[in-house]
Amino acid sequence: MTNGINIRELALDMLIEVMEHDQYSHLVLRSVLDKYAYLEKQERAFLTRLVEGTIERTVELDYVINTYSKVKVKKMKPLIRNLLRMSAYQLRYMDSVPDSAVCNEAVKLAKKRGFSQLSGFVNGVLRSMIREPEHVKYPDEEKSPVQYLSVHFSMPEWIVEEWMETYGQEKTKALLQEFEKEQKLIVRTNLNRTTPEALTEALENQGITVCRNRELSYALELTGVDQLQVLPEFITGDFYVQDISSMMVAETAGVHPGDYVIDVCAAPGGKSTHIAELLNNTGRVEARDLTGYKVGLIEENMKRHGLSNMSARVWDATIEDEDSIEKADVLICDLPCSGLGVLGKKTDIRYKMTKEKQQELVLLQRQILMAVHDYVKQGGTLVYSTCTINYDENEGNVEWFLNEFPHFSLESMRQLFPGELGQDGFFIAKLKRG
Repeated sequence: MTNGINIRELALDMLIEVMEHDQYSHLVLRSVLDKYAYLEKQERAFLTRLVEGTIERTVELDYVINTYSKVKVKKMKPLIRNLLRMSAYQLRYMDSVPDSAVCNEAVKLAKKRGFSQLSGFVNGVLRSMIREPEHVKYPDEEKSPVQYLSVHFSMPEWIVEEWMETYGQEKTKALLQEFEKEQKLIVRTNLNRTTPEALTEALENQGITVCRNRELSYALELTGVDQLQVLPEFITGDFYVQDISSMMVAETAGVHPGDYVIDVCAAPGGKSTHIAELLNNTGRVEARDLTGYKVGLIEENMKRHGLSNMSARVWDATIEDEDSIEKADVLICDLPCSGLGVLGKKTDIRYKMTKEKQQELVLLQRQILMAVHDYVKQGGTLVYSTCTINYDENEGNVEWFLNEFPHFSLESMRQLFPGELGQDGFFIAKLKRG
């Protein structure tokens, strides 16, 4: 512990925020790491792994806990539920932590947080896990493939079922395996500020390992980064953190010098800044989003990247802007989606999304497309993209759009699966207005 900070208690509070109060894990983690920036590197790494790992494996951990506990996880007090989850994660996935330490620290935390009467219960469940690891019987893959994949890869059953219906069992299993792989840090070089070669040299001089991407020369994979936000090259906007699959949106758009581009749902600005950089100080990129907070994020990235050919404004994409009709050479519609393509990075999405919410998003996407499609000039381009791998939100919406607006034609459509180009699942369709 640094300065009396109990790392496990910190992790417990973060898990409660995410799993019980519906906060986003990456925001909670970033906030805590910023607040406790003085923690040792090893402590930050332990905290990050414990929180992210517990969230990622929650379906499996609940299955395991239910095997040993008469009181099922859903019936437990929220603090006890998350205390047992993070303890079970340490027992099963963190070999460097002694079993006795996991159990003793959990009991201490239960008592400290006002649950002395349940400390014996916590102790008993964890001791049973330690004594009888073979007691857990996992679902049979042949007899119960959905439940097997759900528990084995810690994914809600409805998502497994949806993917199996669309892609089949083997493809679904391969997708789930991709999400379990270690997530790499990928950055996009700001070509208006530096070159991939110069950025590589600058980062390597700070002890960071850099690997150039074969698909996109300006994409770099970084290893050995401790605190990204304090790197001089981050502060001066020499790079932007972005997955290669996401970078393909700007690549697909195929902008030309002098183009006027509107991005209707742009925050935090990754695709907009990418396009502005590709325009090489020509044309204009207008990035829009729903709230002042989101537009503030875009403006922060614009300023950091030194982009003079870009502006940002608050606008509700579901409302048609008459002043923008037939003004855009390129319209970027990277719309709100279920996010099931980025489960490797944002592991909590699997618990926040439901099939009902997904269908609501399909309708929202159509509502936005109806409101904004006329912004495209005759002969101009509309790029529709999502960071999901759901048919209704992707191919289904493109089919609907082409039926509704036959003056558009499909130039290309691609479902990128995790691991295919980058780490994220992404869908990109390019349409031309006749």
